[in-house]
Amino acid sequence: MKPLITLGAALLLSTHLSAQELTLGLGYADYSDGSAIDASAVELEYISAPFRHYGPLAVSFGAVTALDTEDNVFIGAGLAGTYEITERWFAQASLMPGVFVKGPSQNDLGQPLEFRSLLGVGYRLTQSTSLSLAISHKSNASLSPHNPGVNTLTLRYHHKF
Repeated sequence: MKPLITLGAALLLSTHLSAQELTLGLGYADYSDGSAIDASAVELEYISAPFRHYGPLAVSFGAVTALDTEDNVFIGAGLAGTYEITERWFAQASLMPGVFVKGPSQNDLGQPLEFRSLLGVGYRLTQSTSLSLAISHKSNASLSPHNPGVNTLTLRYHHKF
């Protein structure tokens, strides 16, 4: 019975230390095309428990859904990294290919396949909550002759579970 309790405690602790994360971001999307309409944006991102550590860098899988007030939608998935700067400060980066569906406005990014890259810096408020500021860029990596891209600045709230 004792080994079973020890194993259960170890699993609970390892799950807590390598927690999954949900992030809600609110921001502003700046479309590079002159005829496009810039918009307020909201993003919901999921980051899995890390599958690999390289010192202070944790590598995870991630998925994101982003939409803006012009009814443009992006859904993507890929890799995310979190670098521990100090006990409270961290940096994040991700690359998530996905599908962009433009709304009724002129916010055309050239094709449905787009790549979202993100860089951010954050501060841990508690063990389970953080705030960060991030900039992301979506473009089709010149797979289409039309490749204006969109940059989004977001204030993000993170919750680990």
